[in-house]
Amino acid sequence: MAVWKQLKDQARALQQQAQGGRGPVGGQRHGGSGGGSKAQLIGALKSQLGSLKAELKSGAFRDASMAMCALVAAADGHVDAAERQHVESTILGNEVLANFPPEQLRQRFNAHVDRLTRDFAQGKAEAMRDIAKAAKKPTEARAVIQTGIVVAAADGDFSQPEQTVIREVCAALGVPAAEFQL
Repeated sequence: MAVWKQLKDQARALQQQAQGGRGPVGGQRHGGSGGGSKAQLIGALKSQLGSLKAELKSGAFRDASMAMCALVAAADGHVDAAERQHVESTILGNEVLANFPPEQLRQRFNAHVDRLTRDFAQGKAEAMRDIAKAAKKPTEARAVIQTGIVVAAADGDFSQPEQTVIREVCAALGVPAAEFQL
C-alpha cells in the first residue's frame, strides 16, 4: 500500500532527524522502496517520539494528544467498545505518554470520545481547540501528529477517514501534511 511506503519514508527521515539534530523534515524524501514491515514503520515513529520524551511533558501536549487519539478513533463516525479499549491500551502503552498519569490520559481521551459520539461536529470542534494548543511549539505539534499516525496504524489499517482527520490536524497546527506524506 502506497501510504505505508510513504510513512516508512517519513519514519526514515524522522530517524535521520533524531540522529542528526532537530532540523526541519519538510520536503525530505528518500528514494527506494526498501524493506520493512508496517510494524517496523510504527516502531520507527515510536522510536523518534521516544527520543523527544523529555521535551513532551506539557499539559498542552497531553491534551492535544488525547484529543488527537479520540479524533482518530472516531474518524469513521463511530467508536465501539472494542475500538475504545484498543485505543486506550495503545495510549497507556505509549512511551511518551507515560510522562502523564494514566488516569489523566484515560479521562481526557474518554471525555473526547464521549463528546464525539454524542455530537460529532461539536465534539470535533472541541477536540480541535485542544489540539490547537500544541501549535505554539513545533516539536509538540509534530509529536501530536505522529502520535495520531501511530494510533491510527496500531490496528494495521490506516484508513482514509483517519488520514483525512490527520490532514485536518496538520492544517490546524500549521504543519504541512506533506511533511508526513499525507
